[in-house]
Amino acid sequence: MNKTAILVIDDNEEHAIATAEALQKVGCKCLIATSGKEGLKSIEAGEIDIVITDLIMHDIDGLQILKTTKERLPEAEVILITGYGTVETAVDAMQKGAATYLLKPININHLRAEVNKLIEKQGLVRNNKELHKQLDEKYGLSGIIGNSPKMQKVLNIVNQISGTTATILITGESGTGKELISKIIHNNSLRKNNPLVVLNAAAIPENLLESELFGHEKGSFTGAMYQRKGKFEYANHSTLFLDEIGDMPLSTQVKLLRVIEDGVVTRVGSNESIEVDVRLLAATNQDLEKLIKEGKFREDLYFRLNVVSIKLPPLRERLEDIPLLMDAFLREFSQIHNKKVSIISPEARKILYKYPWPGNVRELKNCIESMVVVSMKDIIDIEDIPDHILQRSSETSTVPSLVAGITIEEAERELIKSTLANVGGNREEAAKMLGIGERTLYRKLDRYGLK
Repeated sequence: MNKTAILVIDDNEEHAIATAEALQKVGCKCLIATSGKEGLKSIEAGEIDIVITDLIMHDIDGLQILKTTKERLPEAEVILITGYGTVETAVDAMQKGAATYLLKPININHLRAEVNKLIEKQGLVRNNKELHKQLDEKYGLSGIIGNSPKMQKVLNIVNQISGTTATILITGESGTGKELISKIIHNNSLRKNNPLVVLNAAAIPENLLESELFGHEKGSFTGAMYQRKGKFEYANHSTLFLDEIGDMPLSTQVKLLRVIEDGVVTRVGSNESIEVDVRLLAATNQDLEKLIKEGKFREDLYFRLNVVSIKLPPLRERLEDIPLLMDAFLREFSQIHNKKVSIISPEARKILYKYPWPGNVRELKNCIESMVVVSMKDIIDIEDIPDHILQRSSETSTVPSLVAGITIEEAERELIKSTLANVGGNREEAAKMLGIGERTLYRKLDRYGLK
């Protein structure tokens, strides 16, 4: 396993050496730069995992180091060190991508702990990337899992529009993967080298939403202690994903419409117009046309957002994708949590198939992770399934009741038919649930005219 490469930048050579030696003792490979310019050369050369830089230096400050690191080495983490800490500086540094912010004199144990956290985080990122690569090879575009006709339709649209600059409206129930789709669109666009900027309109208090979107000037309102860029400025030459757009207040909708139409933003408390080049993706789980009729959403904004529409189906309408999703999540969380869980038993699968998944893919994913974590064996079984799923599955069982007077053949036909419906037509999974071989199932399908 390769050692984590750390670059320590400090124009006080003594401090730089002491920091590097302390980190080398815990198995890190450390490089030293005694000026900002020297540090930039090392960053340009690459092969750096973590940068620890002084904020105030004689030639180039730490914020410039941070900016260049994020441009050249987007996966590298940056820790800023300073003896002149202010809240404003800390907030600015964190907004620009710093992993953390430490004050002098440095507590070496604290620094080691922060470095270890970042090493662990980077390890998980690398593992996830490998998993996503595997998913891409087997299941298609950038980790979207689904062979169902409805998901294939979504994939086709995503493939066609990702390389354009068109504004896109993504709709679907909560948990269907709207943010994932936005990330995929961005990562396959011409703007992929710049970070995707995300804002959830429902998560921001109404009185702060405008500031979050458009920024504010120092002193523009109570608590505005410093000038701040908004999400539109951060997304300049990139993509802005506005989640839960249906929850945006009408007053903010008016200003959003102006930005879309004119390509300029005005910070709260300022008269200056700032040009921005932003691709906009919006998402909602609400019926915007209904909100328009109720006077809660602007029709002109709706038409501006709905240039291209992508509707994500709920999981209950893509049952044939459940086996793929379960197996993919099983592999993912087994690796993340260092478990050797590799199989979901046929009995457990039956129960999971019967559950209606009101929380959609997100709920399924959380369920699989929970089962992987609690399982004491290398196989997921009934006892690992959360109680609420066990109860709901038993209530919604689709296995037909036996009625006096019907023949065994009629009962078998209905059982096969019901099982196929329960697994979205996936014959391999149906055979597993029925406890028969696939060839046997095919013979029975032919016999009962179910092909």
